[in-house]
Amino acid sequence: MGTVAISQNGFQGAQQGAQIHTSGVDWAQLSDAEIMVRVREGDDSGFSLLIEKYRKQIVHFMFRMSRNQAVAEELAQEVFLRVYRSRQTYRAEAKFSTWLYRIATNLGVNHARDTKYERTAQNVYLDQPDPETGTSPDVADSTLSVEQELVRDERMQAIRKHVMALPERQRSAVLMHKYQEMDYKEIGQILKLSESATKSLLFRAYQTLRENLKDFA
Repeated sequence: MGTVAISQNGFQGAQQGAQIHTSGVDWAQLSDAEIMVRVREGDDSGFSLLIEKYRKQIVHFMFRMSRNQAVAEELAQEVFLRVYRSRQTYRAEAKFSTWLYRIATNLGVNHARDTKYERTAQNVYLDQPDPETGTSPDVADSTLSVEQELVRDERMQAIRKHVMALPERQRSAVLMHKYQEMDYKEIGQILKLSESATKSLLFRAYQTLRENLKDFA
């Protein structure tokens, strides 16, 4: 059996010189859950496929939570290390992506709590272009006048401030709902809430945001 290595410059599944398909499995025919079950049972060959599939998503998610690219890369690396170390606890009844994002969310929330005082003097830019895709949830209109640009920038800054000021669970739910486009059921599974409780959580979060941003309506 090989070992899994995650390098500082990225993520690699290393089977001590072996190729990824040496186990003779047609990985393309397996679901994420089936691949993870094989990893749990001792076949590390497919783990790098999961890393390759989800790495950008997890880096993006951690960047939304930390607003620091280097930190996001480190946190994403830690997420996959924790996934691998916890492989024996994985149960196929759980969607792999749900299990993965639960680990990522817990790590992100803990990081945010631990660095709360370090971040008080920093600007948080939720609507800044993503460092990997170059896209932003709020795309600027190049035809805006100077005055319109100022209003837009002020509104975006307010959104950033108030989203990050939400309670931890509400903030995580909003990030997953708005930026990862997850549905209520999957967010609930990650946060260990019922679907109705998740809807209520997001309703309260968006209600707070609407109230705090009413001057920009």
